[in-house]
Amino acid sequence: MSEYKSVVVSKGRGGWGGPLTITPTDDRPLVASITGGGIHPVAQRIADLTGGEVIDGFKSSAPFDKIAVAVIDCGGTARVGVYPMKKVLTVDVHATSPAGPLAQFITEQLFVSGVKPEDVTET
Repeated sequence: MSEYKSVVVSKGRGGWGGPLTITPTDDRPLVASITGGGIHPVAQRIADLTGGEVIDGFKSSAPFDKIAVAVIDCGGTARVGVYPMKKVLTVDVHATSPAGPLAQFITEQLFVSGVKPEDVTET
């Protein structure tokens, strides 16, 4: 059994949603970086501060129910709604707001955007 810590992720400049409190658990230990460029600094900071396991979501996959938080870089309508639809806390590094066919799932309780590493703070 691991001992995880919590972080608060607040919206960045021009962002929307949150703040989200993220605490990995033994059942949901993963910080998934789904940004297409390796591990994003926001995902790495969340993992470093919480003790979660960071993965590159483009090089490996994980079931939705194992992900504590998904860090995305979507300014459009696809990934921005998929993770909230699956009830996965979602951090978008782009300053986006609910849009597209999955907008109904993008709530302030599940989603925050415009996030930079300095918007991730220890509790």
